[in-house]
Amino acid sequence: MSPDPLPHTSALAPPWKVGLGHDTHRVVPGGPLTLGGIQIEHTHHTDGHSDADVLLHAMTDALLGAAGLGDIGQWFPNTDEANRDRDSAEMLQVVYQQVQEAGYDIVNMDCVVLAELPPIGPHRKAIGERVGNLLGINPECVSVKAKTGEGVGPVGRGEVITAQCVTLLQRQTPVATDSTNI
Repeated sequence: MSPDPLPHTSALAPPWKVGLGHDTHRVVPGGPLTLGGIQIEHTHHTDGHSDADVLLHAMTDALLGAAGLGDIGQWFPNTDEANRDRDSAEMLQVVYQQVQEAGYDIVNMDCVVLAELPPIGPHRKAIGERVGNLLGINPECVSVKAKTGEGVGPVGRGEVITAQCVTLLQRQTPVATDSTNI
C-alpha cells in the first residue's frame, strides 16, 4: 500500500518554482516596435489589444505559471476595454507584486525573442536594464536571446514576433525576529 500524499499547504510550498511563458503577435506596418519595455525604431510594430509587447507578455505568463496564478488572459483579458492599449510594463509589475505576496522572488528570467526583423541583439542590454528597473531586480538576472526564423514559417516571413520566457522563483526567507528586543 502506498503512503498518502502530503497535503498541499503553504507550509510545504516548494522553495523553488519554474514557470514558462509564451506570446506571439502579428507584425503590422508602422513603428516603433515596443519590446521588453523599450521602443525600438523600426518600420513595423506588433499588433494587439494592449501595447502588444510580446516579451513582457511572455515574462508575465512565466511569473503567473511559476506561482500557479493562472495566465495573462485571465488577469488582463483582451475582451476588457480597460486593457486596450494597456502598458505591458504595468501588467508585469502588477503580476510580480502578486507573486511576491504569494511569498516568492525572482531568481532569474531566461528569454528568447524570435523575430526576422528588426535585429534584437543590439537591444538586449537595454531590455535587461528596463526589466530590472521595472521589477526591482538585478538586470543581470534577465537574459534575452534573439533568434530569426531563417526565412521559414510565420517568424521567418516577418509575419509575427514570438517570445518565450522561463523564470525561476525562490521562496522568500522569513525574517527572523530577535526575541531579546521585544
